[in-house]
Amino acid sequence: MFGETTGAVRAILRLEGLCILIAASVAYSKFGMGWGTFALFFLGPDISLFGYLAGPKIGALSYNVAHSYIGAVACLAAGVVVPAPTVLCIGLIWTAHIGFDRALGYGLKYPGGFGFTHLGRIGRFSALMSNVGANQDSVR
Repeated sequence: MFGETTGAVRAILRLEGLCILIAASVAYSKFGMGWGTFALFFLGPDISLFGYLAGPKIGALSYNVAHSYIGAVACLAAGVVVPAPTVLCIGLIWTAHIGFDRALGYGLKYPGGFGFTHLGRIGRFSALMSNVGANQDSVR
């Protein structure tokens, strides 16, 4: 069994993602290079999905590296300390993207496949498991 979050805790984590998306977007409006740049690079971290072409373990690793706050916060810190406005811009867009994904329920991935995340199962497998769970409840 994969360690996934359910119930109210899952809802809180998704709301946190929404808050991070909003905060990063507001900060970007203050420090950014324009909304065209934001739109152009917003889906950049999703290039990591190509890792799934090498299998679920490599895919999960590449996705998690690109969708962890570690790199994004490192960019934010470097952008402020150095100061480097371009690096700060990258960090804000990257952070906003991660917040957006988490708000939608796309959590960090387990090596079992794309649909297994720390925020719960997603995709077709999630719908299938919901039906199986409902059928098991009716048998009891």
